[in-house]
Amino acid sequence: MAYVISSECISCGACESTCPVEAISQGDDQFVIDAAKCTDCGACADSCPVDAIAAG
Repeated sequence: MAYVISSECISCGACESTCPVEAISQGDDQFVIDAAKCTDCGACADSCPVDAIAAG
């Protein structure tokens, strides 16, 4: 199951640069994770300063 970014996201971009498969991009209001690309590695969750990313 892919990771998801909650509404707690502050759009800092830390997660985007840590994703090894480039599954994260800037959405309209916050960053979003493409579930089809996500490999569930957790690198994004580890990099988030506000703990806005969790396994979906």
